[in-house]
Amino acid sequence: MTSKTPATSTDAPATPGVLLAGGLARRMGGGDKPMREIGGRTILARVIARLKPQCDGLILNANGDPARFASFGLPVVPDGVADFPGPLAGILAALDWAAANRPGVAWVLSAAADCPFLPRDLVARLHAARIAENAQLAVAASGGQSHPVIGLWSVDLREQLRHALVVEDIRKIDRWTARYRLATVEWPIAPLDPFFNANTMDDIAEAERLAALDGG
Repeated sequence: MTSKTPATSTDAPATPGVLLAGGLARRMGGGDKPMREIGGRTILARVIARLKPQCDGLILNANGDPARFASFGLPVVPDGVADFPGPLAGILAALDWAAANRPGVAWVLSAAADCPFLPRDLVARLHAARIAENAQLAVAASGGQSHPVIGLWSVDLREQLRHALVVEDIRKIDRWTARYRLATVEWPIAPLDPFFNANTMDDIAEAERLAALDGG
């Protein structure tokens, strides 16, 4: 079910956020997409600024040398399952991190680290839809398109996710979420799509234009 009901931030329980930065940016010539700059600020800095007020702490999921992200002051958590590239492995790493480091937390938000215009009511509306629909998971959507990498994940489902990755070789998020009661929350795309992500150099140019619409 797709929800369009707004919610206030007071409805959301304490929710850590994980920024998924595992992409190789092949369409940009390699490197870390979130480190590209838009309007003089890195995409990652913009994502952090959007999510920090909404989340009870942030972590970064990235593989390789974590020192390249040291200036952001976030814990860097690599994938814990070998040879499973993709966002589900990053989500599992975040759920494992939460279970080990934040035992009182029941939910983790995931977001792509290359989406510089994320909604300021993301966490609140996902939680509101999850509660209203008695859902086990919640994901964002815009323009009629689901964005399964941006969603709420139950820490209680982490062993089921591990089994899906390791034993069943499931890598597509929507293939896994189809097993559960899923709330989908729609955001408007005017004046801009809050889930715009920068995949190519042309996207970076478009992001510069959108940043002006978004107040820089």
